[in-house]
Amino acid sequence: MHRLIATLAAGLALMLAAPSQAQNWPQRTVRFIVPLGPGAGVDIAARLLADKLTTRWGQPVVVENRPGGDAIVAISAFIGARDDHVLLFSPTSSFTAHPYQHDKMPYDSLDLSPIARVAITLLGFAVPATSKMATVADFIAEVRAQPGKLNYTTATGMTDVIYDGYFKKEGLVITRVPYRDVVAPLTDLGEGRIQAYIGALAIEQPHIRAGRVKPIAVTNSQRAHNYPDVPTVAQAGFPDLTFDGLTGLFGPRDMPNALRERIAADIAAAMADPTIITRLTATGQVVSPGRPGEFAASIEGQRASLAAIAKALGIKQAQ
Repeated sequence: MHRLIATLAAGLALMLAAPSQAQNWPQRTVRFIVPLGPGAGVDIAARLLADKLTTRWGQPVVVENRPGGDAIVAISAFIGARDDHVLLFSPTSSFTAHPYQHDKMPYDSLDLSPIARVAITLLGFAVPATSKMATVADFIAEVRAQPGKLNYTTATGMTDVIYDGYFKKEGLVITRVPYRDVVAPLTDLGEGRIQAYIGALAIEQPHIRAGRVKPIAVTNSQRAHNYPDVPTVAQAGFPDLTFDGLTGLFGPRDMPNALRERIAADIAAAMADPTIITRLTATGQVVSPGRPGEFAASIEGQRASLAAIAKALGIKQAQ
């Protein structure tokens, strides 16, 4: 009986402490760990938001880039910190595909507690500007005509699975070249060493403007506001290649819901700033703040879509 009373008392204490913790947080510097390098769409969003939240919270918010290892470097650093002032700022596609890419998961997905959706990233299907390919159909035809001779790359794990899976299903032989830094492939793309890159328009945009690469489609279900003449992959006749990127913030497993809700509300307020909306829109992102439950539901929807693709391709999930 005494043990039961003690357990109930401890639980009540935690419940009472959660609102207080939410009100008093943060008490020191907050770190956003980003799994991609500087210049990536998620990095741009993280830095814009960090500036606003620094003022709002009265504590420094710093962005720490940890690229490499298929996002596992960043995720491991985040989980290993075990600190509610160290948060993961990441595209969900960086990790939702991990169960299909690794024989053994290097972390527990429950260690990533959704706090807030921040934006929807627009992904461009780009080719060298000098290429004669003007459509996705042109690219597929070229791959079919030259089996094993073309190279391509993608920015995140989920796009890897979607595109590798599509090529496998269609019997197309093409080499995916892995890069540690998502910005680096654009130089190779512009010079024709790789023939296609599927990644954030935020990364591709400087090279598009410089005339080195050209977008032939966007993977999203909607066209990009700043590239209205570029069709979606579905409009181009390839609906299986559709993918909407989600970017958001994650806290540690035991972060109280009251604190996650408070942070999500602060993010939504900060992102209502017209300056942030304008700058993110210009980089090919759609401002789309969402609360913890909504963000979690979006992630589960993405996982369900990926599971259906993996099942159709016979890809087994890691145990």
